[in-house]
Amino acid sequence: MVMDVHGRDLRYFAAVAEELHFTRAAERLYVSQPALSKQIRMLEKQVGATLFERDRRQVRLSPVGAALLPHAQRMLAEWDAAQEAVVRAVADQSATLVVGMSTSPGRGGVLPAIRSRFTAARPDARLRLHQVSWDDSTAGLADGTCDAAFVWLPLPDPDRYRWMVVAEEPRLVAMADTHQLADREIIDFTDLLDEPFLALPNSAGPLRDYWLATDARGGKPALIGAEVASTEETYEALVAGLGVVLLAAGNAPLITLGGVVTRAVRGISPSLFAMAWRADDHRPLVHEYARACELATKPTF
Repeated sequence: MVMDVHGRDLRYFAAVAEELHFTRAAERLYVSQPALSKQIRMLEKQVGATLFERDRRQVRLSPVGAALLPHAQRMLAEWDAAQEAVVRAVADQSATLVVGMSTSPGRGGVLPAIRSRFTAARPDARLRLHQVSWDDSTAGLADGTCDAAFVWLPLPDPDRYRWMVVAEEPRLVAMADTHQLADREIIDFTDLLDEPFLALPNSAGPLRDYWLATDARGGKPALIGAEVASTEETYEALVAGLGVVLLAAGNAPLITLGGVVTRAVRGISPSLFAMAWRADDHRPLVHEYARACELATKPTF
């Protein structure tokens, strides 16, 4: 017996077999229950055997259905993988790389240097920069919005990503120029423990704790003066005296616009700015960008 079964038939069968309920399976497939029942009857006719045993109370797999299910699931998984491979191949052919950032990676001309090396290696490729809110500490990597991203470490779920450090910069503290500590050139972090801090949103994950320097507080929780999700919000909160904030030295010019000063901090580690990508993304375009980043930031002697 030769069966010419379509992928849709197997997907419908697998949905009913996994739900053991026609209504739930129909909802999952976004089809009507009558249409689903009709399709299953046609598949049973084609197979030449009953796939489900039905009564008013429940749906059960028949012995033939139980024999078919693992093969159907395997074929559907293979087809899904094939579709994903096609999508990736098409994207690679289009040669467009979306690079996310929540902070400008300008830093001494790093971005133009990376771009020039990347376009030299892939003159057919197009780069598109995508600004991402501070709510997302992965700068678009987690949800697939971006192919590569400039991020601050640490990243949430670090096993999901690969990265290389682009810049290591001391963390400064920014405050209103009227703050009682503003006249010091260097401030011990211990002198900031009782100060209200501006914090990233909770959705920033471990990066929120990092910019609060939680690891240097000796178990003492940070006092949060306000949450901020952009440079503008940070500046306004500082001017209003809602708190102080740690920031990378390279970002100081974005904040010290008037009424705000930055000071060196003793007792905390430097910040790490990195270019990251998803660990399971093996597209040549992504790795060529990483290579360009490596070449642009390699020390010269």
